[in-house]
Amino acid sequence: MKKILGIVAIITIATTALTYAQSKTDVALNQVLTAYYDVKNALATDKKDLAIEKVKVLSAKVNAVNHKDLPAGQHKIFMDQAAIIKSKAAQLAGSNDIKTQRKAFEGISYAMIKTLKGLKFNSQTVYVQHCPMAKASWLNEKENIENPYYGSMMFDCGDVAETIKSN
Repeated sequence: MKKILGIVAIITIATTALTYAQSKTDVALNQVLTAYYDVKNALATDKKDLAIEKVKVLSAKVNAVNHKDLPAGQHKIFMDQAAIIKSKAAQLAGSNDIKTQRKAFEGISYAMIKTLKGLKFNSQTVYVQHCPMAKASWLNEKENIENPYYGSMMFDCGDVAETIKSN
């Protein structure tokens, strides 16, 4: 009986520690998602200087994720996509041309979509939106379209391609 209780206690402690580590990682990943939205919102409202400022925050948030706590498969997804996000963020931050920024954002968006789908960390519903004119997708915290690829020229161009419910 003591052995069984001991085993149950060990399993409970291990599960709690893993859940706690995962929840801390999920919090950090949701901060990445919020920073991503800030970049998207800056581009959707044609604010290229704000986009530069916000993409630097995004890159810092990606660096702050304690990815070592992720299971092996998720760790690989995160590492691969984080490298793309940081590379494209550097491109965006290094340009004052909003078209170049938007092209870099496209790479960030696809990496964020893969990360979100692969790690399933979102604490709120996320909308994958698509612009047929730009032939590109992005994530949005709202169901209403806010097109970061055309901004004020075609702010509401696009549609909701997928809804990812919170986890």
